[in-house]
Amino acid sequence: MTEENPGFEEKPDVPSGATPDDAEPKAAPSPEEGAAPDGDASDKAGLLAQLDQVRTALNERTADLQRLQAEYQNYRRRVERDRAAVKEIAVANLLAELLPVLDDIGRAREHGELVGGFKSVAESLETVAAKLGLQQFGKEGEPFDPTIHEALMHSYAPDVTETTCVAILQPGYRIGERTIRPARVAVAEPQPGAQTVKPAEESTEAEADTAENKENGGPEEG
Repeated sequence: MTEENPGFEEKPDVPSGATPDDAEPKAAPSPEEGAAPDGDASDKAGLLAQLDQVRTALNERTADLQRLQAEYQNYRRRVERDRAAVKEIAVANLLAELLPVLDDIGRAREHGELVGGFKSVAESLETVAAKLGLQQFGKEGEPFDPTIHEALMHSYAPDVTETTCVAILQPGYRIGERTIRPARVAVAEPQPGAQTVKPAEESTEAEADTAENKENGGPEEG
């Protein structure tokens, strides 16, 4: 029977020439500790790639939003411009139908027939037309402009230097820059030959004065 000595522990056999540390078993390195640096690098690379993709997608969506906003603003301005143009055309068409009535009112005023209740109604109609932007144009003595005048009568006059409106047969009307009806006028042009005859007469008178001064010995010097 073998007796056990208390206080002594059995030690494994250590070969001669070996240190005590060699006798202790070493723990094998865990797989996680060995692969940690490579795993972190790959994770960072993956996150950076995802971040670049998110940034690219964000830039694309931002550009799409800006382009969509610009298109909407252009559409809105175009709609407002078309709406204003349609309104102006509708008002112009309405007032064009009222021009004969306004002509009758003008003739009645010239003949002194615009009195009583008819005068009140006529002035109210003219006020409403003016509020809608209707403007009357065409005056005697202004130069003839074929873009706003329509010549119905033609004559020559010695006292004009250019084609001039000498009578307004029907006034013209416009709304803003849109001409609803041109002014119908009678025009007069300079008398043919008047420009050339007048200088000849003036030169003859000047020569006569010069000859008279020579005969008199010239002007006296004071």
